Amino acid sequence: MIELSTHYLGLKLNGPIVVSSTPLSESLENIRRMEGAGASAIVLTSLFEEQLALESRALDDDLSRGTESFAESLDYLPEQNDYRMTHEVYLEHLRRAKAAVNIPIIGSLNGNTVGGWMRFAKEMEQAGADAIELNTYALATNRSQTSNEIELGTLELVEAVCKTVKVPVSVKLSQSFTSIPHLVARLEDVGARGVVLFNRFYQADFDIETLEVRPSLHFSTPSELLPRLHWAAILYGHTNIDLAITGGVHSAEDVLKCVMAGASMSMMASALHIHGIEHIGRVLSDLQYWLEKREYASLWETRGCLSRRSVPDTSPFDRGNYIKTLSSYSLRQTVAAF
Repeated sequence: MIELSTHYLGLKLNGPIVVSSTPLSESLENIRRMEGAGASAIVLTSLFEEQLALESRALDDDLSRGTESFAESLDYLPEQNDYRMTHEVYLEHLRRAKAAVNIPIIGSLNGNTVGGWMRFAKEMEQAGADAIELNTYALATNRSQTSNEIELGTLELVEAVCKTVKVPVSVKLSQSFTSIPHLVARLEDVGARGVVLFNRFYQADFDIETLEVRPSLHFSTPSELLPRLHWAAILYGHTNIDLAITGGVHSAEDVLKCVMAGASMSMMASALHIHGIEHIGRVLSDLQYWLEKREYASLWETRGCLSRRSVPDTSPFDRGNYIKTLSSYSLRQTVAAF
């Protein structure tokens, strides 16, 4: 049997597939099925900062600190019934999930300001969370807001949470930052143990008949994996922080690519909605077959083998890839014309 175990955030995981934040994990029965199918850990759905503000009826003094840089994040609060779980229900679900399975349960917080994160991160820790994932979603809609302010705000809240809890903290990042390697290095400096590449932004769609702007949600596809592989391969070996990849992981091939890029593990959500929770087991079986056929003793023999520091030609990770890709396309088009 091929060895598939790994470590992430200091936690021993029995395999490379973690269930990312998904409504599927709001059912204890599904959580048990995920463990049975081979999931090595589960990230619960996110508890939203805006939700906590609504529940408290007013922003307390802690929550107001640091909001000057993110004022627009508080301009709009969805209705309370837009959220599936209240704060207390979330914590109780976390406690029950911990009691139901033997794999790590990771709590998730989604927001942009410091205040409430510290308090609720601590409550998640007390409820039994093995780790906490900070699901950052910084959106600049005001021209006076600078990229530096966004980055500093992210670092501020991560540092505050890391100082508040003893469990490891990971940060789910957007791929829109100008210098991801620099930001990841600074996140490590303020105490983060891992980064998740990347948050999937859900842009609204336009209805041209009703002239309405509506929410739009689509499951991920394997094509979304490419920028995640790219940045994991660049970061691997240049930081001590653990790397996780989420978004576009659907098959054993995708999991292998994540590990070869340098990730400690990969996360699945959309694939489980499309193929069912038992899909985890099929992917792990395919993974075992691929490794056995090539006479690997462990999945981790392949880790980082396609990272930027491991390949002889680094141009695919640099500007050279941009030039080569466009040039090769132009040549194909020219040949076809003749």
